[in-house]
Amino acid sequence: MVAEAGVSSSTMSRIARYVSLVCIAALGAGIFLFLRNPAFDLTYAQAALTFGFIGVLTQVFSYRTGRGSMGSVSFIPVLASAAIAPHWVSVIVVAAASLAGQIVAKRDRIRTIFNTAQESFALALAILAYQAFGGVALHRIGESSSLSLFALFLVFFVTNSICVSGALGIVGDRSAWTIWKENTLSALPYDFLSLPAILFIVWAYSKFGPVGVFVFAVPLFGLRQLYKVTGQLEQTNRELLELMVAAIEARDPYTSGHSRRVADKARLIARAVGLRERETERIVAAALLHDVGKIHEVFGPILSKPGRLTPEEQVIMRTHPVKSAELAGKVTELRDVVPLIRHHHENWDGSGYPDGLKAEGIPLGSRIIMFADTIDAMTTDRPYRAALDAPSVRKELLRFRGTQFDPIICDALLRSLEYSKLFAAKESEATLWPERPPERGTVLRVETA
Repeated sequence: MVAEAGVSSSTMSRIARYVSLVCIAALGAGIFLFLRNPAFDLTYAQAALTFGFIGVLTQVFSYRTGRGSMGSVSFIPVLASAAIAPHWVSVIVVAAASLAGQIVAKRDRIRTIFNTAQESFALALAILAYQAFGGVALHRIGESSSLSLFALFLVFFVTNSICVSGALGIVGDRSAWTIWKENTLSALPYDFLSLPAILFIVWAYSKFGPVGVFVFAVPLFGLRQLYKVTGQLEQTNRELLELMVAAIEARDPYTSGHSRRVADKARLIARAVGLRERETERIVAAALLHDVGKIHEVFGPILSKPGRLTPEEQVIMRTHPVKSAELAGKVTELRDVVPLIRHHHENWDGSGYPDGLKAEGIPLGSRIIMFADTIDAMTTDRPYRAALDAPSVRKELLRFRGTQFDPIICDALLRSLEYSKLFAAKESEATLWPERPPERGTVLRVETA
């Protein structure tokens, strides 16, 4: 196996072992399911093939949700197949459908093998859980208990997310448990909103057979289109924000890329203090926009000036958090991050600006951005000094702990493994399995960037 760009040979070796382990687990679960009921049932096969074909279509029409991330609603026919035909035949057909869909979509070999194995493994365990809680082959809605359907749904998604989090943990050199908590706990409520769609497909099959399913499966593709448009709009909004920030920073050659770096560092610091993914992303958005007010014409001559600023110029520059907050506040979707932007220069001891807030009166996100902003400034070359290294930055953080910096965040950051990543060289974007949060309402897969 040839190592891909940005991925070391040792990581590739670990990935290969991990994929092999998932394949063995899938095979073992499938065999166990077969031994429970080895008889071949043509009715089960018909249902499995019907939903398998729909699953292939949903995979072929999957959509890109961002760099290295794909969205699909293929889990809906997969779980409908399990509810109608909780049998080893369904696992085989789903595996074949997954394999065919990814071959048609031209996924590379290791991803194809992994995605097929982990989806088959998740489905086999889900069917076993379904049976354990009294689930039977459904011919009418209501023949199985709601608890068995809940078990089917929950086991499938939890197993799927654990398998994918393990893969992302290997590539990103992070704890799989941390990735699972960040990605899955916030996504499960959205996933459960898909349960009515699964029950609807089950009803259509039990009432009208395969033909009825294909007629009533049209809403699946409408749902897919809705996910697609929503995902594309969110991605476009993020890219427009980054474009605007890049345009502002182009006025100052010494801060080019500063806001993007501060956003990246804010994400690492938020993880170091144990924040949930949703709150982390809110802080990252505020960090990206923390200097957006510098687009105002009053800052132009100052930003283009070489050397240190005069006291008068420093007074003007101290107004930029207010102007940044005012500008962000004009966008409805950004109003919840306005306080984080306004107060990112407040000091723990109350000596900061613009409002002289102190201690826990400063929004938590602002305190985190203060760390990220200061660390980026210290690790960037300036005309009047060279960039500081990691040990020097540590000394400065400890020196101003309790005056400029929140002491609790400071201690948590310096203890955390995330601290060293603040100084890591920028890695290639062409990672094997990019680490991104899952799209809401989709089965997780590792996709080609």
